[in-house]
Amino acid sequence: MTLLKTLLREITGLFVDDGVLALAVLVVVGLSAWALADIRAGEAIAAGVLVGGCLLVLVASVVRAAYATRASRE
Repeated sequence: MTLLKTLLREITGLFVDDGVLALAVLVVVGLSAWALADIRAGEAIAAGVLVGGCLLVLVASVVRAAYATRASRE
């Protein structure tokens, strides 16, 4: 039973390793959908919001992880 729990925890960790990152990406996707549907932005603007937002979230996540790793070493 312990092996099964460990296996499920590892598989879940593959998809949801960083909850903040997953939540931030969902927010970016929501903003992009809102920009496309409600404010009638063009597809290019909505795509720019999606790509730019995801890149910004990814960089922020990497920087946060780097600081956490650095702080744990000290």
